[in-house]
Amino acid sequence: MTGAPPAPRAIIHVDMDAFYASVEQRDRPELRGRPVIVGADPAGRGVVTAASYEARPFGVHSAMPIRTAARLCPHATFLPVDLGKYARVSAEIMAVLGEFSPLVEPVSIDEAFVDVTGTRGLHGPPPQVARAIKRRIRAEVGLVASLGLAGNKFLAKVASDLGKPDGLVEVPAGQAAAFLAPLPIRRLWGVGAATERELASLGVRTIGQLASMPGAALEARFGRSGRHLRELALGRDDRPVDPGGAPKSVGAEETFERDHRDLDRLRRVLREQAERVARELRERGFAAARVVLKVRFADFRTLTRSETGDPTQDGLELYRRAVDLLGRVELGQAVRLIGLSASALGPPGAGQLSLLDPAAARREQLGRAVDGLAARFGADSIRPASLLPRPTRD
Repeated sequence: MTGAPPAPRAIIHVDMDAFYASVEQRDRPELRGRPVIVGADPAGRGVVTAASYEARPFGVHSAMPIRTAARLCPHATFLPVDLGKYARVSAEIMAVLGEFSPLVEPVSIDEAFVDVTGTRGLHGPPPQVARAIKRRIRAEVGLVASLGLAGNKFLAKVASDLGKPDGLVEVPAGQAAAFLAPLPIRRLWGVGAATERELASLGVRTIGQLASMPGAALEARFGRSGRHLRELALGRDDRPVDPGGAPKSVGAEETFERDHRDLDRLRRVLREQAERVARELRERGFAAARVVLKVRFADFRTLTRSETGDPTQDGLELYRRAVDLLGRVELGQAVRLIGLSASALGPPGAGQLSLLDPAAARREQLGRAVDGLAARFGADSIRPASLLPRPTRD
């Protein structure tokens, strides 16, 4: 006698709506219903990190130059990024998700996949679970989330995107192809501007048109990625929800008011960025093995350099690696932007750095103590001596 067939997979993608801006509106009730833009100083040359839905009708969107956003929506409230606060709110959201399933995979600070395939006996059918998650996040965290429910991660992600804001979109079993068919080809993971143009030259503009193409023809044109794109177009994605999944990277960058070649200033900015990144790594419980340096020149040419070593969450160690990378960059023209990011994230204490550098473990312990002081008295209350204002000479 055979047992009952296994239940079809049920994956929920939870995506917080305009996360940074929504957190600020939650904490400052006078901003609710008003356009809020989180990012750089509007008088500077940075970019928009997040825009509330009230700001979007004016054409404001993330990654837009902040001055453009200020011109399009001058009456908006502009606020600086507070990564520490957003990380704490993110932890609250992930804790809510963890009460519905042990299989929660954070994708970034404001989104996650939840596998509820085996939780029917505890929480009811998947649509009921999705509705309960939305209610709990609103009631306990005070924020709005959009959810997608489907048989795999790709479909769930597309569904949540289509439901924004404050939506819940379900893709019933057996209806994946029909759900995807009318959508533009750019909805597929892996289709950027160049691939979209090449597919358009073949007459392929919708996911359904791509799904109807022979896999061999796509592979001949696009290599292995062509067959993968067709699998996605057919709604196939076998990747499991990985509760050990970590965010891809943690980073910081700065666009300067004026392009310059001052190497001391570049190093000073990197030192500050390294401390910010290290603080976020510690707050989120990660160590980083890979450091990436990003430099954008006055002509907008952008290059990156990276170095992989032992996992660390120590700001000084991140800075040392970044400065080493900077030394490999030929500063042939003035610099517009510099940034530092940490990736290849994993649990702290997984490497051998403390054996090679006995001071490293002490610095990481000191860093955690500093984090406690910063949380109590403010991020600028304690910082490395090298970042203190330098006395002026008469």
